[in-house]
Amino acid sequence: MSIRKWYHLFWTTLLIGAASAGLAGLVLQAVNGGIAFKSTADLMLYLLILLGSGMLVSVYAQLGFFAYLILNYMGNGVFSRKVWQYIQLVLAVLALLELMFLRTFVGAERTGGSDLVLGMGILLTAVIVSYFKVQSTKAAAAIPTFFFMTAITIVETIGVLQIGVDSATVFIVVPLIACNAFQILRLHRILKPQSS
Repeated sequence: MSIRKWYHLFWTTLLIGAASAGLAGLVLQAVNGGIAFKSTADLMLYLLILLGSGMLVSVYAQLGFFAYLILNYMGNGVFSRKVWQYIQLVLAVLALLELMFLRTFVGAERTGGSDLVLGMGILLTAVIVSYFKVQSTKAAAAIPTFFFMTAITIVETIGVLQIGVDSATVFIVVPLIACNAFQILRLHRILKPQSS
């Protein structure tokens, strides 16, 4: 990957993070109505904060993406390709089970409804993104994509899950999923050699 390609991936992911956080913030504001704007300047400042937060989340998603690329490279070096795919599948399922069920049993004061909805949303997104990745590349890309979209996304959301506020979780998870999906679906196009 050249610097120019990485630069393109960085800025486009940054824009996707900003746009998805802005959309999530506006939807949350419309649903919850927690902020009463006194002027147009307040609304503009709110939009600026949403976009800035989305950019920060996108940088965090990019760190997770490059950590995954390193992990995948090391996993393919240590294990055979088939064994590494089975390991990724098991880890993805364990991450989903931990998110949807184990957190409820460990934290007795929590109800599992929001975790179950979040887990199902991440699972559905992972299946859809894996489908499009396979359509764009090959069948062997399904499990690594599924692993990245489930396990890595869940690891990236641990900080906001500890807060325990559903609106905060939605505000962080929406841009994370959007950025992760964009990066994994874009990777094969970026790495494709250019014809001279």
